[in-house]
Amino acid sequence: MGLRILVGAVVALAALAAVVATRPAEFRVARATTIAAPPAVVFAQINDFHKWETWNPWGKMDPGMKQTYEGAPAGVGAAYSWAGNHQVGEGRMTIVESRPDEQVRVKLDFYKPFAGTSVATFTLVPQGTNQTLVAWSMEGQNNFIAKAMHMVINMDKMIGGQFEKGLAAMKTAAEAASKS
Repeated sequence: MGLRILVGAVVALAALAAVVATRPAEFRVARATTIAAPPAVVFAQINDFHKWETWNPWGKMDPGMKQTYEGAPAGVGAAYSWAGNHQVGEGRMTIVESRPDEQVRVKLDFYKPFAGTSVATFTLVPQGTNQTLVAWSMEGQNNFIAKAMHMVINMDKMIGGQFEKGLAAMKTAAEAASKS
């Protein structure tokens, strides 16, 4: 009887592992909004990590989060590290590409709660004379644990929801900066 239970458990775990292994190797989350400000004003909000405090949704989840800035003050080479509670974890972001008024690409290295590397891209597209369409996306690879987590946690809703909050706060900050 005990041997049957053991064999059944091994077969069930093997089946689960096989299902997890078939999950997508890559992930992508993206959201966009239109901001009533020119691309230069929006770009300034994204290209300088110091300005992220105004709109970064994860900073609101842990006001006591430890934050450090390194490298260039803005643009390529600027780096930002954080260490916070279980909701925000620990990691580092580095701007790896910066095209004024068009795009900012950020390498994200996550240390806690799970190690991983992703790329976030902010794309700005002028909409008329005083509006900007801002798209925020994040892409990365799913390791086995991430594939298993994505089976029970909807990462698009979870991360996408934070992107929506961040874009709304960025909209408020950029539109206020545009009027001053």
